[in-house]
Amino acid sequence: MESLAELYVMMSRLALAALLCGVIGLEREVKRHPAGFRTHLLVGVGSCLMMLLSLFGFENYLNQETYIQFDPARIPSYVISGIGFLGAGTILVKGATIKGLTTAASIWVVAGLGLVIGAGMYELALFTTFIVLLSLIFLNKIEAFIYKKMNKRWIKVILKSGELNTFISELERLNIVIKKIYLNNTKRNKENEKEFYYVLEIISKEYKDTQLLKKLSNVKGIHKVF
Repeated sequence: MESLAELYVMMSRLALAALLCGVIGLEREVKRHPAGFRTHLLVGVGSCLMMLLSLFGFENYLNQETYIQFDPARIPSYVISGIGFLGAGTILVKGATIKGLTTAASIWVVAGLGLVIGAGMYELALFTTFIVLLSLIFLNKIEAFIYKKMNKRWIKVILKSGELNTFISELERLNIVIKKIYLNNTKRNKENEKEFYYVLEIISKEYKDTQLLKKLSNVKGIHKVF
């Protein structure tokens, strides 16, 4: 049976894991990602619990039996490998578009946070939380700023069979450079004609936002610009 001091240590570590992992989850919740506040908090607390079990759960057996070997890394190793299944569940793939990779990575990180907090490495946990929040909140804004400076835009288009080459030629005529093009989906319209849904990454140094929207609105096939 653990002492009151050990119990206090374990409960304080669980509370800290809930706090730090919950803060990261809150950022995901605000941005409406599949795994939010509760998911991150539970993953962190669960990982911390497994680490505490590995460190303190077998003390009585070790004290009673001298021939038992102690490996505190065994249970945490299963947590690290097993958390990949939960992270994979947040990744959504539709056509060539992939979403949820950052959320999956944050789930994997909070599992690690729970483990290091369970091991009593508080400074490392706090510093890691700071880095994660910095990357999720501020680097996203920096990335958007860089994209804006480079005049990069994403557009969605719906084209019928054989219209892609004409559409690309029209963009080239407007001095709009196509960097990437993905086929996102195919559907049949009411006339039973096959329509192709494309997502394109374009660069336009010649036009500002309002000018670009006006120019693209006159191009046949444009469905959405974002």
